[in-house]
Amino acid sequence: VTGPAGYSADAIKVYESINGTLFAAAFGLVFLLLILIYRSPFLLWLPLIAVGFAEIASRAIGYGLTEMGVTVNGQSSSILSVLVLGAGTDYALLLIARYREELRKVESRSQAMGVALRSAGPAILASGGTVIAALLCLSLAELNSTSSLGPIGAIGIASAMIAMLTLLPAMLVIAPRFVFWPKVPRVGGSGVDAEHGPWRRLGDRIAKSPRRVWIGALLVLLVMACGLFKYDDGLTSSGGFRDEVEAVKGEKLIGESFPGGTNAPTEIVVPDAADAPAVVAAVGDVDGVAQVKAVAEGETGVLLNAVLEPEPYSTAAFALIPDVRDAAHEAGGPDTLVGGGTAVEYDIREANKSDVKLIVPLVLVVVFLILMALLRAVAAPLMLIGTVVISFLAALGVGVLVSEVVFDFPGTDPSLPLFAFVFLVALGIDYNIFLMARVREETETYGTREGLLRGFAVTGGVITSAGVVLAGTFLVLSVLPLVFLTELGFTVAFGVLLDTFLVRSILVPALTLDIGSKVWWPSSLAKDKPKE
Repeated sequence: VTGPAGYSADAIKVYESINGTLFAAAFGLVFLLLILIYRSPFLLWLPLIAVGFAEIASRAIGYGLTEMGVTVNGQSSSILSVLVLGAGTDYALLLIARYREELRKVESRSQAMGVALRSAGPAILASGGTVIAALLCLSLAELNSTSSLGPIGAIGIASAMIAMLTLLPAMLVIAPRFVFWPKVPRVGGSGVDAEHGPWRRLGDRIAKSPRRVWIGALLVLLVMACGLFKYDDGLTSSGGFRDEVEAVKGEKLIGESFPGGTNAPTEIVVPDAADAPAVVAAVGDVDGVAQVKAVAEGETGVLLNAVLEPEPYSTAAFALIPDVRDAAHEAGGPDTLVGGGTAVEYDIREANKSDVKLIVPLVLVVVFLILMALLRAVAAPLMLIGTVVISFLAALGVGVLVSEVVFDFPGTDPSLPLFAFVFLVALGIDYNIFLMARVREETETYGTREGLLRGFAVTGGVITSAGVVLAGTFLVLSVLPLVFLTELGFTVAFGVLLDTFLVRSILVPALTLDIGSKVWWPSSLAKDKPKE
Protein backbone atom coordinates (compact mmCIF):
# COMPACT_ATOMS: atom_id res chain seq x y z
CA VAL A 1 0.00 0.00 0.00
CA THR A 2 1.60 3.24 -1.14
CA GLY A 3 0.58 6.71 -2.28
CA PRO A 4 -0.01 9.78 -0.06
CA ALA A 5 -2.12 7.83 2.45
CA GLY A 6 0.52 5.09 2.62
CA TYR A 7 3.27 7.61 3.35
CA SER A 8 1.16 9.27 6.05
CA ALA A 9 0.30 5.92 7.65
CA ASP A 10 3.96 4.86 7.74
CA ALA A 11 5.00 8.21 9.27
CA ILE A 12 2.32 7.96 11.97
CA LYS A 13 3.41 4.40 12.75
CA VAL A 14 7.02 5.52 13.20
CA TYR A 15 6.10 8.44 15.48
CA GLU A 16 3.84 6.26 17.61
CA SER A 17 6.66 3.78 18.14
CA ILE A 18 9.32 6.34 19.08
CA ASN A 19 7.47 8.65 21.48
CA GLY A 20 7.95 6.63 24.66
CA THR A 21 11.34 5.35 23.52
CA LEU A 22 12.59 8.89 22.92
CA PHE A 23 11.62 10.15 26.38
CA ALA A 24 13.06 7.06 28.08
CA ALA A 25 16.34 7.37 26.18
CA ALA A 26 16.66 11.11 26.83
CA PHE A 27 15.74 10.70 30.50
CA GLY A 28 18.25 7.87 30.90
CA LEU A 29 20.98 9.94 29.27
CA VAL A 30 20.29 12.94 31.53
CA PHE A 31 20.36 10.58 34.53
CA LEU A 32 23.83 9.31 33.58
CA LEU A 33 25.16 12.81 32.87
CA LEU A 34 23.90 14.11 36.21
CA ILE A 35 25.66 11.23 37.98
CA LEU A 36 28.91 12.23 36.28
CA ILE A 37 28.37 15.94 36.99
CA TYR A 38 27.27 15.77 40.64
CA ARG A 39 28.87 12.46 41.65
CA SER A 40 26.15 12.24 44.27
CA PRO A 41 23.55 9.47 44.53
CA PHE A 42 21.04 11.86 46.12
CA LEU A 43 21.29 15.30 44.52
CA LEU A 44 20.56 14.21 40.95
CA TRP A 45 17.03 13.08 41.89
CA LEU A 46 15.84 16.60 42.74
CA PRO A 47 16.32 18.11 39.25
CA LEU A 48 15.01 14.89 37.67
CA ILE A 49 11.83 15.06 39.74
CA ALA A 50 11.35 18.72 38.83
CA VAL A 51 11.95 17.97 35.13
CA GLY A 52 9.48 15.09 35.32
CA PHE A 53 6.76 17.37 36.66
CA ALA A 54 7.56 19.94 33.97
CA GLU A 55 7.24 17.26 31.28
CA ILE A 56 3.86 16.09 32.63
CA ALA A 57 2.60 19.68 32.92
CA SER A 58 3.70 20.61 29.38
CA ARG A 59 1.98 17.56 27.90
CA ALA A 60 -1.21 18.24 29.84
CA ILE A 61 -1.32 21.85 28.65
CA GLY A 62 -0.39 20.69 25.14
CA TYR A 63 -3.35 18.34 25.13
CA GLY A 64 -5.56 21.29 26.09
CA LEU A 65 -4.19 23.21 23.11
CA THR A 66 -5.09 20.38 20.75
CA GLU A 67 -8.64 20.51 22.07
CA MET A 68 -8.63 24.22 21.18
CA GLY A 69 -7.65 23.46 17.59
CA VAL A 70 -3.84 23.74 17.64
CA THR A 71 -2.23 21.15 15.35
CA VAL A 72 0.25 18.91 17.15
CA ASN A 73 2.08 16.18 15.24
CA GLY A 74 4.60 13.53 16.21
CA GLN A 75 7.48 15.80 15.23
CA SER A 76 6.39 18.54 17.65
CA SER A 77 5.79 16.00 20.42
CA SER A 78 9.27 14.50 20.01
CA ILE A 79 11.01 17.88 20.05
CA LEU A 80 8.94 18.94 23.09
CA SER A 81 10.37 16.12 25.22
CA VAL A 82 13.93 17.06 24.27
CA LEU A 83 13.34 20.74 24.99
CA VAL A 84 11.85 20.16 28.44
CA LEU A 85 14.53 17.69 29.52
CA GLY A 86 17.45 19.63 28.09
CA ALA A 87 16.46 23.17 29.04
CA GLY A 88 15.04 22.17 32.42
CA THR A 89 18.24 20.37 33.40
CA ASP A 90 20.30 23.36 32.24
CA TYR A 91 18.36 25.73 34.49
CA ALA A 92 18.70 23.28 37.38
CA LEU A 93 22.47 23.10 36.93
CA LEU A 94 22.79 26.88 36.97
CA LEU A 95 20.62 27.32 40.07
CA ILE A 96 22.22 24.47 42.03
CA ALA A 97 25.72 25.74 41.24
CA ARG A 98 24.89 29.19 42.63
CA TYR A 99 23.08 27.65 45.63
CA ARG A 100 26.10 25.48 46.43
CA GLU A 101 28.32 28.56 46.16
CA GLU A 102 26.16 30.46 48.67
CA LEU A 103 26.01 27.50 51.09
CA ARG A 104 29.74 27.98 51.60
CA LYS A 105 29.07 31.55 52.77
CA VAL A 106 26.01 31.24 55.05
CA GLU A 107 24.58 28.58 57.33
CA SER A 108 20.90 29.16 56.50
CA ARG A 109 19.70 27.15 53.50
CA SER A 110 16.78 29.56 52.98
CA GLN A 111 19.12 32.55 52.96
CA ALA A 112 21.50 30.82 50.57
CA MET A 113 18.63 29.97 48.21
CA GLY A 114 17.35 33.55 48.39
CA VAL A 115 20.71 34.86 47.19
CA ALA A 116 20.94 32.12 44.54
CA LEU A 117 17.51 32.99 43.16
CA ARG A 118 18.26 36.73 43.11
CA SER A 119 21.54 36.06 41.30
CA ALA A 120 20.74 33.17 38.96
CA GLY A 121 16.99 33.82 38.66
CA PRO A 122 17.25 36.78 36.24
CA ALA A 123 19.62 34.84 33.99
CA ILE A 124 17.27 31.83 33.99
CA LEU A 125 14.27 34.06 33.29
CA ALA A 126 16.13 35.84 30.48
CA SER A 127 17.30 32.52 29.05
CA GLY A 128 13.84 30.97 29.20
CA GLY A 129 12.24 34.15 27.92
CA THR A 130 14.61 34.19 24.97
CA VAL A 131 13.80 30.61 23.98
CA ILE A 132 10.06 31.15 24.52
CA ALA A 133 10.04 34.34 22.44
CA ALA A 134 12.04 32.68 19.66
CA LEU A 135 9.72 29.66 19.60
CA LEU A 136 6.62 31.85 19.57
CA CYS A 137 7.98 33.49 16.41
CA LEU A 138 7.37 30.11 14.76
CA SER A 139 3.64 30.65 15.35
CA LEU A 140 3.67 33.11 12.44
CA ALA A 141 4.80 30.41 10.00
CA GLU A 142 2.53 29.40 7.11
CA LEU A 143 3.09 25.68 7.72
CA ASN A 144 1.04 24.09 10.49
CA SER A 145 3.87 21.67 11.25
CA THR A 146 6.14 24.65 11.89
CA SER A 147 3.70 27.05 13.53
CA SER A 148 2.38 24.37 15.94
CA LEU A 149 5.84 23.89 17.40
CA GLY A 150 5.81 27.53 18.52
CA PRO A 151 3.19 27.37 21.30
CA ILE A 152 3.95 23.73 22.15
CA GLY A 153 7.67 24.37 22.55
CA ALA A 154 7.07 27.62 24.43
CA ILE A 155 4.83 25.80 26.91
CA GLY A 156 7.54 23.20 27.44
CA ILE A 157 10.22 25.80 28.14
CA ALA A 158 7.89 27.80 30.40
CA SER A 159 6.99 24.66 32.36
CA ALA A 160 10.66 23.78 32.78
CA MET A 161 11.57 27.32 33.83
CA ILE A 162 8.73 27.60 36.36
CA ALA A 163 9.55 24.18 37.84
CA MET A 164 13.22 25.11 38.27
CA LEU A 165 12.40 28.45 39.92
CA THR A 166 9.70 27.12 42.28
CA LEU A 167 9.59 23.35 42.81
CA LEU A 168 13.35 22.74 42.66
CA PRO A 169 14.30 25.57 45.10
CA ALA A 170 11.65 24.35 47.55
CA MET A 171 12.98 20.78 47.43
CA LEU A 172 16.58 21.97 47.81
CA VAL A 173 15.77 24.09 50.87
CA ILE A 174 13.76 21.28 52.48
CA ALA A 175 16.54 18.75 51.85
CA PRO A 176 19.49 18.85 54.28
CA ARG A 177 23.00 19.72 53.11
CA PHE A 178 23.72 16.00 53.15
CA VAL A 179 21.91 15.76 49.79
CA PHE A 180 25.20 16.99 48.22
CA TRP A 181 27.12 14.00 49.67
CA PRO A 182 29.96 13.14 49.24
CA LYS A 183 30.98 16.79 48.59
CA VAL A 184 28.82 18.52 51.19
CA PRO A 185 29.25 22.35 51.06
CA ARG A 186 30.20 23.77 54.46
CA VAL A 187 30.49 27.40 55.55
CA GLY A 188 34.05 28.52 54.89
CA GLY A 189 34.76 25.48 52.74
CA SER A 190 36.53 25.60 49.40
CA GLY A 191 34.74 25.45 46.08
CA VAL A 192 34.63 27.26 42.77
CA ASP A 193 37.12 30.13 43.02
CA ALA A 194 37.00 33.29 40.90
CA GLU A 195 40.78 33.64 41.12
CA HIS A 196 41.92 30.04 40.70
CA GLY A 197 40.98 26.89 38.86
CA PRO A 198 41.17 25.64 35.25
CA TRP A 199 38.70 28.16 33.85
CA ARG A 200 40.54 31.07 35.44
CA ARG A 201 43.80 29.78 33.97
CA LEU A 202 42.18 29.53 30.53
CA GLY A 203 40.85 33.09 30.89
CA ASP A 204 44.30 34.37 31.85
CA ARG A 205 45.81 32.73 28.77
CA ILE A 206 43.16 34.28 26.52
CA ALA A 207 43.77 37.67 28.16
CA LYS A 208 47.43 37.63 27.07
CA SER A 209 46.50 38.01 23.38
CA PRO A 210 42.71 38.25 23.01
CA ARG A 211 42.73 39.57 19.45
CA ARG A 212 44.80 36.71 18.13
CA VAL A 213 42.54 34.25 19.98
CA TRP A 214 39.22 35.56 18.65
CA ILE A 215 40.53 35.81 15.09
CA GLY A 216 41.70 32.20 15.29
CA ALA A 217 38.36 31.05 16.70
CA LEU A 218 36.49 32.97 14.00
CA LEU A 219 38.56 31.33 11.26
CA VAL A 220 37.76 27.89 12.64
CA LEU A 221 34.03 28.69 12.53
CA LEU A 222 34.27 30.04 8.97
CA VAL A 223 36.05 26.87 7.81
CA MET A 224 33.23 24.78 9.31
CA ALA A 225 30.66 26.98 7.58
CA CYS A 226 32.21 26.07 4.21
CA GLY A 227 30.23 22.84 4.44
CA LEU A 228 27.22 24.91 3.32
CA PHE A 229 28.59 24.73 -0.22
CA LYS A 230 27.44 21.09 -0.17
CA TYR A 231 23.91 22.07 0.91
CA ASP A 232 21.25 20.25 -1.09
CA ASP A 233 17.61 20.43 -0.01
CA GLY A 234 16.76 17.41 -2.12
CA LEU A 235 15.42 15.31 0.76
CA THR A 236 11.79 14.40 -0.01
CA SER A 237 9.10 12.20 1.50
CA SER A 238 10.41 9.13 -0.30
CA GLY A 239 13.83 9.61 1.32
CA GLY A 240 12.54 10.67 4.72
CA PHE A 241 12.68 7.21 6.35
CA ARG A 242 15.97 5.68 7.48
CA ASP A 243 14.46 2.20 7.34
CA GLU A 244 12.64 0.83 4.31
CA VAL A 245 8.86 1.18 4.68
CA GLU A 246 5.99 -0.18 2.63
CA ALA A 247 5.05 3.13 0.99
CA VAL A 248 8.57 3.59 -0.40
CA LYS A 249 8.75 -0.05 -1.56
CA GLY A 250 5.47 0.36 -3.42
CA GLU A 251 6.58 3.57 -5.11
CA LYS A 252 9.82 1.96 -6.32
CA LEU A 253 7.93 -1.05 -7.65
CA ILE A 254 5.50 1.13 -9.61
CA GLY A 255 8.37 3.19 -10.99
CA GLU A 256 9.93 0.07 -12.52
CA SER A 257 7.02 -0.45 -14.93
CA PHE A 258 5.05 2.80 -15.13
CA PRO A 259 5.69 6.56 -15.19
CA GLY A 260 6.88 7.63 -11.74
CA GLY A 261 3.84 9.82 -11.09
CA THR A 262 1.39 6.90 -11.43
CA ASN A 263 1.72 6.37 -7.70
CA ALA A 264 0.32 9.81 -6.86
CA PRO A 265 -1.18 11.63 -9.86
CA THR A 266 -1.33 15.39 -9.87
CA GLU A 267 -4.99 16.34 -9.51
CA ILE A 268 -6.53 19.17 -11.53
CA VAL A 269 -10.03 20.50 -10.83
CA VAL A 270 -11.58 22.37 -13.78
CA PRO A 271 -14.71 24.31 -12.65
CA ASP A 272 -16.26 24.50 -16.15
CA ALA A 273 -16.62 21.12 -17.83
CA ALA A 274 -16.43 22.83 -21.23
CA ASP A 275 -12.83 23.84 -20.50
CA ALA A 276 -11.70 20.33 -19.57
CA PRO A 277 -10.55 19.24 -23.09
CA ALA A 278 -8.45 22.41 -23.45
CA VAL A 279 -6.86 21.85 -20.03
CA VAL A 280 -6.12 18.21 -20.90
CA ALA A 281 -4.38 19.31 -24.08
CA ALA A 282 -2.46 22.21 -22.47
CA VAL A 283 -1.19 20.23 -19.48
CA GLY A 284 -0.39 17.26 -21.72
CA ASP A 285 1.95 19.49 -23.73
CA VAL A 286 4.03 20.33 -20.64
CA ASP A 287 7.42 18.65 -20.89
CA GLY A 288 7.59 15.99 -18.18
CA VAL A 289 3.86 15.13 -18.11
CA ALA A 290 3.25 11.53 -19.26
CA GLN A 291 -0.52 11.63 -19.63
CA VAL A 292 -3.65 13.55 -18.60
CA LYS A 293 -7.17 12.20 -18.43
CA ALA A 294 -10.54 13.01 -16.88
CA VAL A 295 -11.46 10.65 -14.03
CA ALA A 296 -14.60 12.16 -12.51
CA GLU A 297 -17.21 14.87 -12.96
CA GLY A 298 -19.44 16.47 -10.35
CA GLU A 299 -21.11 19.71 -9.33
CA THR A 300 -17.79 21.42 -8.63
CA GLY A 301 -16.36 20.58 -12.05
CA VAL A 302 -14.21 17.96 -13.73
CA LEU A 303 -11.36 16.15 -11.99
CA LEU A 304 -8.33 15.42 -14.15
CA ASN A 305 -5.38 13.22 -13.25
CA ALA A 306 -2.00 14.23 -14.65
CA VAL A 307 0.64 11.51 -14.41
CA LEU A 308 4.15 12.97 -14.22
CA GLU A 309 7.17 11.13 -15.58
CA PRO A 310 9.41 11.64 -12.49
CA GLU A 311 8.63 10.04 -9.14
CA PRO A 312 5.89 12.12 -7.46
CA TYR A 313 8.00 12.91 -4.38
CA SER A 314 11.16 14.04 -6.16
CA THR A 315 12.60 17.48 -6.79
CA ALA A 316 12.22 16.89 -10.53
CA ALA A 317 8.46 16.41 -10.06
CA PHE A 318 8.20 19.48 -7.79
CA ALA A 319 9.85 21.57 -10.48
CA LEU A 320 7.04 20.68 -12.92
CA ILE A 321 4.22 22.05 -10.76
CA PRO A 322 4.63 25.76 -11.72
CA ASP A 323 4.51 24.86 -15.44
CA VAL A 324 1.50 22.57 -14.93
CA ARG A 325 -0.32 25.34 -13.06
CA ASP A 326 0.50 27.95 -15.68
CA ALA A 327 -0.82 25.70 -18.43
CA ALA A 328 -3.96 24.77 -16.49
CA HIS A 329 -4.76 28.39 -15.58
CA GLU A 330 -4.22 29.58 -19.14
CA ALA A 331 -6.56 26.96 -20.59
CA GLY A 332 -9.16 26.69 -17.81
CA GLY A 333 -9.03 30.09 -16.12
CA PRO A 334 -7.62 31.27 -12.77
CA ASP A 335 -10.14 29.20 -10.76
CA THR A 336 -8.64 25.95 -12.04
CA LEU A 337 -6.91 24.20 -9.14
CA VAL A 338 -3.84 21.98 -9.24
CA GLY A 339 -3.31 19.73 -6.21
CA GLY A 340 -2.29 16.22 -5.26
CA GLY A 341 0.71 14.90 -3.34
CA THR A 342 3.37 16.45 -5.57
CA ALA A 343 1.71 19.87 -5.56
CA VAL A 344 1.28 19.75 -1.78
CA GLU A 345 5.00 18.98 -1.31
CA TYR A 346 5.88 21.83 -3.68
CA ASP A 347 3.66 24.26 -1.74
CA ILE A 348 5.22 23.12 1.54
CA ARG A 349 8.68 23.91 0.21
CA GLU A 350 7.61 27.32 -1.02
CA ALA A 351 5.93 28.09 2.31
CA ASN A 352 9.08 27.02 4.12
CA LYS A 353 11.14 29.51 2.09
CA SER A 354 8.67 32.23 2.98
CA ASP A 355 8.80 31.26 6.67
CA VAL A 356 12.60 31.52 6.70
CA LYS A 357 12.48 35.07 5.32
CA LEU A 358 9.97 36.11 7.99
CA ILE A 359 11.07 34.22 11.09
CA VAL A 360 14.87 34.47 10.93
CA PRO A 361 15.07 38.29 11.17
CA LEU A 362 12.19 38.34 13.66
CA VAL A 363 14.00 35.92 15.99
CA LEU A 364 17.18 37.99 15.78
CA VAL A 365 15.32 41.17 16.70
CA VAL A 366 13.49 39.52 19.62
CA VAL A 367 16.67 37.95 21.03
CA PHE A 368 18.55 41.24 20.66
CA LEU A 369 15.89 43.15 22.58
CA ILE A 370 15.91 40.62 25.43
CA LEU A 371 19.70 40.73 25.64
CA MET A 372 19.65 44.50 25.61
CA ALA A 373 17.19 44.55 28.51
CA LEU A 374 19.21 42.01 30.51
CA LEU A 375 22.66 43.51 29.97
CA ARG A 376 21.47 47.14 29.77
CA ALA A 377 23.76 47.68 26.81
CA VAL A 378 23.72 47.66 23.01
CA ALA A 379 27.28 46.71 22.07
CA ALA A 380 27.39 43.44 24.05
CA PRO A 381 24.08 42.10 22.64
CA LEU A 382 25.25 42.89 19.10
CA MET A 383 28.49 41.01 19.76
CA LEU A 384 26.65 38.03 21.22
CA ILE A 385 24.14 37.87 18.37
CA GLY A 386 26.96 37.97 15.85
CA THR A 387 28.86 35.12 17.50
CA VAL A 388 25.76 32.91 17.74
CA VAL A 389 24.83 33.49 14.08
CA ILE A 390 28.36 32.54 12.96
CA SER A 391 28.22 29.52 15.22
CA PHE A 392 24.89 28.51 13.64
CA LEU A 393 26.36 28.73 10.13
CA ALA A 394 29.32 26.60 11.23
CA ALA A 395 27.07 23.98 12.86
CA LEU A 396 24.80 23.84 9.81
CA GLY A 397 27.82 23.49 7.53
CA VAL A 398 29.14 20.53 9.52
CA GLY A 399 25.63 19.09 9.79
CA VAL A 400 25.22 19.19 6.01
CA LEU A 401 28.57 17.47 5.45
CA VAL A 402 27.84 14.74 8.00
CA SER A 403 24.34 14.15 6.60
CA GLU A 404 25.57 13.68 3.05
CA VAL A 405 29.04 12.21 3.54
CA VAL A 406 28.82 10.17 6.77
CA PHE A 407 25.12 9.25 6.95
CA ASP A 408 24.79 9.22 3.13
CA PHE A 409 21.31 10.75 3.26
CA PRO A 410 19.76 11.76 -0.09
CA GLY A 411 19.92 15.47 0.73
CA THR A 412 19.00 17.82 3.56
CA ASP A 413 15.45 18.41 4.75
CA PRO A 414 14.40 21.90 3.54
CA SER A 415 13.05 22.78 7.00
CA LEU A 416 16.33 21.95 8.77
CA PRO A 417 17.90 25.45 8.47
CA LEU A 418 14.87 27.15 10.04
CA PHE A 419 14.48 24.73 12.96
CA ALA A 420 18.23 24.57 13.57
CA PHE A 421 18.44 28.37 13.47
CA VAL A 422 15.68 28.88 16.04
CA PHE A 423 17.07 26.25 18.42
CA LEU A 424 20.73 27.21 18.09
CA VAL A 425 20.19 30.95 18.33
CA ALA A 426 17.74 30.69 21.22
CA LEU A 427 19.51 27.90 23.10
CA GLY A 428 23.03 28.93 22.10
CA ILE A 429 22.49 32.43 23.42
CA ASP A 430 21.60 30.84 26.78
CA TYR A 431 25.22 30.14 27.62
CA ASN A 432 26.24 33.64 26.66
CA ILE A 433 23.45 34.94 28.90
CA PHE A 434 24.67 32.81 31.82
CA LEU A 435 28.22 34.02 31.27
CA MET A 436 27.64 37.71 30.55
CA ALA A 437 25.03 38.18 33.29
CA ARG A 438 27.64 37.03 35.83
CA VAL A 439 30.37 39.05 34.11
CA ARG A 440 28.25 42.19 34.36
CA GLU A 441 27.68 41.51 38.05
CA GLU A 442 31.44 41.18 38.63
CA THR A 443 32.25 44.17 36.38
CA GLU A 444 30.35 46.53 38.67
CA THR A 445 32.98 45.84 41.32
CA TYR A 446 36.13 44.80 39.49
CA GLY A 447 35.94 46.39 36.03
CA THR A 448 35.48 44.73 32.66
CA ARG A 449 38.76 42.80 32.39
CA GLU A 450 38.82 41.34 35.88
CA GLY A 451 35.02 41.01 35.86
CA LEU A 452 35.21 38.87 32.72
CA LEU A 453 37.93 36.67 34.17
CA ARG A 454 36.11 36.21 37.47
CA GLY A 455 32.73 35.55 35.84
CA PHE A 456 34.35 33.15 33.38
CA ALA A 457 36.11 31.29 36.20
CA VAL A 458 32.99 30.67 38.32
CA THR A 459 30.57 29.85 35.47
CA GLY A 460 32.87 27.80 33.23
CA GLY A 461 32.20 24.43 34.84
CA VAL A 462 28.43 24.70 35.21
CA ILE A 463 27.89 26.14 31.71
CA THR A 464 30.00 23.38 30.19
CA SER A 465 27.98 20.77 32.08
CA ALA A 466 24.75 22.39 30.89
CA GLY A 467 25.95 22.37 27.30
CA VAL A 468 26.87 18.69 27.45
CA VAL A 469 23.45 17.80 28.89
CA LEU A 470 21.53 19.79 26.27
CA ALA A 471 23.66 18.42 23.43
CA GLY A 472 23.14 14.90 24.73
CA THR A 473 19.37 15.22 24.83
CA PHE A 474 19.24 16.54 21.27
CA LEU A 475 21.64 13.86 20.10
CA VAL A 476 19.04 11.28 21.14
CA LEU A 477 16.94 12.54 18.22
CA SER A 478 19.65 11.45 15.79
CA VAL A 479 19.11 7.76 16.55
CA LEU A 480 15.45 7.87 15.51
CA PRO A 481 14.41 6.25 12.20
CA LEU A 482 13.46 9.53 10.50
CA VAL A 483 16.03 11.43 8.45
CA PHE A 484 14.81 14.91 9.44
CA LEU A 485 15.01 14.21 13.19
CA THR A 486 18.43 12.60 12.72
CA GLU A 487 19.71 15.66 10.87
CA LEU A 488 18.13 18.05 13.36
CA GLY A 489 19.40 16.13 16.39
CA PHE A 490 22.98 15.96 15.17
CA THR A 491 23.13 19.55 13.91
CA VAL A 492 21.68 21.08 17.09
CA ALA A 493 23.78 18.83 19.36
CA PHE A 494 26.96 19.75 17.50
CA GLY A 495 25.97 23.42 17.48
CA VAL A 496 25.36 23.41 21.24
CA LEU A 497 28.77 21.85 21.86
CA LEU A 498 30.30 24.40 19.52
CA ASP A 499 28.65 27.21 21.48
CA THR A 500 29.76 25.66 24.76
CA PHE A 501 33.41 24.89 24.03
CA LEU A 502 34.40 27.39 21.35
CA VAL A 503 32.03 30.36 21.28
CA ARG A 504 31.33 30.80 24.99
CA SER A 505 34.69 29.48 26.20
CA ILE A 506 37.01 31.23 23.74
CA LEU A 507 35.41 33.58 21.22
CA VAL A 508 33.16 35.64 23.51
CA PRO A 509 35.76 36.07 26.30
CA ALA A 510 38.43 37.05 23.75
CA LEU A 511 36.14 39.58 22.05
CA THR A 512 35.05 41.03 25.39
CA LEU A 513 38.65 41.42 26.54
CA ASP A 514 39.68 42.99 23.24
CA ILE A 515 36.76 45.43 23.15
CA GLY A 516 37.14 46.28 26.83
CA SER A 517 34.68 48.44 28.73
CA LYS A 518 33.15 49.68 25.46
CA VAL A 519 31.31 46.36 25.31
CA TRP A 520 28.85 47.81 27.85
CA TRP A 521 28.03 50.86 25.72
CA PRO A 522 25.93 52.96 26.28
CA SER A 523 25.59 52.06 29.99
CA SER A 524 27.70 53.71 32.69
CA LEU A 525 29.96 50.64 32.80
CA ALA A 526 31.35 51.70 29.41
CA LYS A 527 32.76 54.88 30.97
CA ASP A 528 34.11 53.58 34.25
CA LYS A 529 37.34 51.61 34.12
CA PRO A 530 38.12 50.50 37.66
CA LYS A 531 41.17 48.20 37.86
CA GLU A 532 41.40 47.99 34.09
